[in-house]
Amino acid sequence: MAQAPDSAQIGEAWDRIRPYIHRTPVIETTEAVPGVPLSLKLEHMQKSGSFKVRGAFNSLLSADVPEAGVVAASGGNHGAAVALAATRLDIPAKIFVPEMAGPSKIGVIQSTGADLTVVPGAYANALEAALEHEARTGAMQIHAYDGFRTVEGQGTAFAEWEDQGLDCDTVLVAVGGGGLISGAMSWFGDSRKIIAVEPETAPTLNAALEAGGPVDVEVSGIAANALGARRIGSICYDLASSRKIDSLLVPDDAIADAQVALWSGLRQWVEPAAAAALAAIMSGAYTPASGERLAVIVCGANPAPGPFG
Repeated sequence: MAQAPDSAQIGEAWDRIRPYIHRTPVIETTEAVPGVPLSLKLEHMQKSGSFKVRGAFNSLLSADVPEAGVVAASGGNHGAAVALAATRLDIPAKIFVPEMAGPSKIGVIQSTGADLTVVPGAYANALEAALEHEARTGAMQIHAYDGFRTVEGQGTAFAEWEDQGLDCDTVLVAVGGGGLISGAMSWFGDSRKIIAVEPETAPTLNAALEAGGPVDVEVSGIAANALGARRIGSICYDLASSRKIDSLLVPDDAIADAQVALWSGLRQWVEPAAAAALAAIMSGAYTPASGERLAVIVCGANPAPGPFG
């Protein structure tokens, strides 16, 4: 079984990265889904526009980084996070992203001054290029989701949420490669129910759970540049399968509706991936029991196009 952090290690990671990150706000609301009380963790307001900066800072602050610096492959948000963290810590960074990352995420990376290469194709193509760079230069690879330190860092979002008074039975989390939900499972253990939500067009965890192990899937659709990993991470699969996590799929139009609802009801402009977990509630893919208290993490704010074109 792939090694996952425990809550004590996530607590240590939170102490480690706290000086470098935002403490993101929480909203208690019935506006997103009328009549359904929700706790929303607004992690899209994090530095670089997503939770990914937590794992990036934790990975860099925990490592003896080689002279060649670090390399990362990303659908966009991880690359932006590693670029920002590396720049802040004065570490050379080489970032590979696919064309489908979109101008907003590419622009965030460019703004850090990190060395960026845009690769034709999807995330898997960017990862292949990053692995080649690692082998050629000796740079340290920062994995987007399937690294112990990455998961440890992402788990700090949930440690912080509990410190802010989280009061819920169930937490819904969007899944791409699985780093964020791995952090949730590692932090909460059995104390809360965790629901995985994926687009129907990128069913990476769902397919793995059905197959009995990680498998390659075709990815496409509205959230593919953030939730478009072709194969679920081993840390996520092992945690999800051992805990028998519920995995839900939502259509692209439901994700788009949730994205609009976050804007029209709460004036939160987010990318489609950040609306996927909410879409499960709005669409009826997840129906809470009477009195069940729900929480949703809103994970990214780098849509394409961005709010200013």
